[in-house]
Amino acid sequence: MDNSLTPLVLKRLLVPTLLHLGFRKTLTMADEVVLLDFWPSPFGMRVRIALAEKGIKYEYKEEDLRNKSPLLLKMNPVHKQIPVLIHNGKPVNESLIAVQYIDEVWKDKSPILPSDPYQRALARFWADYIDKKIYVSGKKVWQTKGEEQEEAKKEFIGHLKMLEGELGDKAFFGGECFGFVDVALVPFYSWFYAYETCGSFSIEAECPKLMAWVKRCMQRDSVAKSLPDQHKVYDFVLQLKKKFGIE
Repeated sequence: MDNSLTPLVLKRLLVPTLLHLGFRKTLTMADEVVLLDFWPSPFGMRVRIALAEKGIKYEYKEEDLRNKSPLLLKMNPVHKQIPVLIHNGKPVNESLIAVQYIDEVWKDKSPILPSDPYQRALARFWADYIDKKIYVSGKKVWQTKGEEQEEAKKEFIGHLKMLEGELGDKAFFGGECFGFVDVALVPFYSWFYAYETCGSFSIEAECPKLMAWVKRCMQRDSVAKSLPDQHKVYDFVLQLKKKFGIE
């Protein structure tokens, strides 16, 4: 009887061991990752940053939100919004959920969420705060005029100061490492020039520590390459103001 190890026998012996040692991904087909996005969206930027942090290659598909693609409507039939992360044909909707998904699936590089359960809960709290406060109050700054805009500016700056207080003297919101809250907030930096120009105020004058944090974030390729030029975003805002009759 021939006792030599045939390729089939070797496979049966080695595959379970390799799987146990964490080589599962190398034994399967490459991941297919697609991102449905819209270039000025700070929510889409979050997903772009997370993918870049993990070094994940993906196909970027720009959406025309006035004429949404059949793929977007199929992959996000509930909200019909971007961003949508599609991983091997399965959609993941909502930016913060997508960032957490990316962190859990590709956990072998650049952790985004803290490992400690309490710190993880805290990070989710502040990310939720950013979702509920920064986008809405920032939008009011460029959409309003007069006394209404003054109130909107006060509200917006107040929210930024709250976040600056949470940041404190730390390098990043989670400490020394770039993480979940940073990913949630830093995309709005691309809109800061539009907010400041429309509202005639300076975020750096109001929140110097927060702007120092922004500069640290922008030193990361994952952030710098994922955020569009601020002036391009401002031009986009001017188009929106004209469209909605806000002059």
